[in-house]
Amino acid sequence: MLNTQGTVECSSAEVDFDPNRIEILKKHFQSLVDDNEIICATYCLSRRGKVFAHGGIGYKTYQKDPKQLVSPTDIHYIASVTKTFAGIAIMKLVEDGVIRLDTTVGEILPQFDSPPFNSITLFHLLTHTSGMFSDGGCFPNKHNDGSYWHFIDTAYGAYLNDKKTDKGEFDWIAAALAYGVHCEPDKEWMYCSFGFIIIGEIITKLSGMHCHKYIEEHICKPLGLNDTGFDITPEMTKRYILCDDGAIKMVENILNGKSNDEENSELWNKIPSTGGGMVSTVADMVRYGNMVLHGGTFDGVRIMGRKTVEKMTKIQISKPDFCWGGNGGIRNYGIGFDHRNGPQFTFSDSTYMHEGSGACALYIDPDEELVAAWISPFVDRSKWCTKAMYNTVNVIWSGLC
Repeated sequence: MLNTQGTVECSSAEVDFDPNRIEILKKHFQSLVDDNEIICATYCLSRRGKVFAHGGIGYKTYQKDPKQLVSPTDIHYIASVTKTFAGIAIMKLVEDGVIRLDTTVGEILPQFDSPPFNSITLFHLLTHTSGMFSDGGCFPNKHNDGSYWHFIDTAYGAYLNDKKTDKGEFDWIAAALAYGVHCEPDKEWMYCSFGFIIIGEIITKLSGMHCHKYIEEHICKPLGLNDTGFDITPEMTKRYILCDDGAIKMVENILNGKSNDEENSELWNKIPSTGGGMVSTVADMVRYGNMVLHGGTFDGVRIMGRKTVEKMTKIQISKPDFCWGGNGGIRNYGIGFDHRNGPQFTFSDSTYMHEGSGACALYIDPDEELVAAWISPFVDRSKWCTKAMYNTVNVIWSGLC
């Protein structure tokens, strides 16, 4: 077995978790590596605030070099798990009396202050009920005939080609909104990462600090999440999981001080990455999850208040869901946290979570005081490897005594 061990704080027996099930978890990930479904997996499990399992299975690179096994401390993008950080950042501003969730976005960003956007609130963005178009791939039909990113890119090209000397600064928000909306707010649950990009812009405007820096300074650094943030440092590249040629090029560019998008870097550097741009390790994600599990305070560090956490992590909406073949079934959602449940899972009904494409996961079960995080990069990222995600949940929860 291609197994590496990380640092733990106690034995599984000390927190009433069957040690044999950890071995089953390792075999589960190893079988997915052997079947060429995932490149590798790193995992970290804690119960009652103590890490009892931490390890890695498989290779550090997609080239499957046996001399480069993945380490439990290796780093990867956590994709949409980033959205939970953005949600907490907004809720900190709510706690400080700066804003409320029922505030319309148009009161903060003037581009939203006219139909059909003027009835969209912060709450709608945070719960994916804004009526704005969902991410590409959510629908195999007319809903997927463009994207907000496409409209930005097209408008920016025209802006660059405009020879006027007084054309002003490019308005990427106005450019994106030319795409319009799918429906009015509060009708459907439609997974919209672009809504969380707007959340990032709101954080920047309300806090007076760029949203990336605000999240890092007010959440990551106080908690000691030293491997979590929006930038990959040269030191981090040594521990970065390489999933494809693009990742190798990215690492080379970082080491050489180059941008990964030289052509439009000036534009893309201005647009927040709060929809999915953070990197982390599984240990950092578990520490972050424990802060949420323990009411906003962990190891004596307060990030937010208990009642704010309760608001975020309880079901706030139950709406029809047509995304990814949802067929109109009811989707439950909190503030930035998902409450997906069903016959395929064995966790407690109170469990909340978020997953990231590519893929990674953070699950928090308050009834069992269990926090689980894993990163399991898919070999074929055009397909969702259900076994690496849903099946892994059930293997982990089977160990609870």
